[in-house]
Amino acid sequence: MQIPQLRIQQQNAMIGIRTIDAKLDIEQGPAKQSIQQPQADLNITTKPGKLTIDQSKALADVGIIPTEESVEKMANEAMQTAIEGSKKRRRQGDMLMKIENGGNPLAQIAKENGQWPKHQFNIGWIPSGDAVQFDYQPAEVDIDARANKPIINAEPTKNQFHYQRGGIDVYLEQENWIDIDFDNVKFVGNNFELEI
Repeated sequence: MQIPQLRIQQQNAMIGIRTIDAKLDIEQGPAKQSIQQPQADLNITTKPGKLTIDQSKALADVGIIPTEESVEKMANEAMQTAIEGSKKRRRQGDMLMKIENGGNPLAQIAKENGQWPKHQFNIGWIPSGDAVQFDYQPAEVDIDARANKPIINAEPTKNQFHYQRGGIDVYLEQENWIDIDFDNVKFVGNNFELEI
């Protein structure tokens, strides 16, 4: 006995999807920066040192004295010499006036006037140890320094964005179909039989 059969074969449709990724590019340049450093303000004030040397005592020790004092001293010495000379001449004159009293006043006066007094010389012109006075006032330095702040100018660079959109491509990768097949199916009519 043959059983009628109905055979169905089908294939589903398949959809294909193609994806295109989006792209994002970011460009960032360096910031523009300028730095200026002004010089510091510097002011230096100097008061020079002062050295005073007083050697008047040392000069006086070796016989060098100021003019006014030297003139006065020499005048006093000349006056004293003149007085002593006057006394000597008077004494010698008195001796000559009394020549009748005997003795030999002329020889004595000649002997006194003919001999020069002996002067002794020695190194005596060395000043005393504290004869020279020193006075020193040190120099004064006043420094006024003022630093100037740097001038910084910074300008950022804007970012540049480049965007490429992505996408989706949908397509039919496989078409669908259906196949129907009959087997052992007969149609019986009036005096005939038909196989389908």
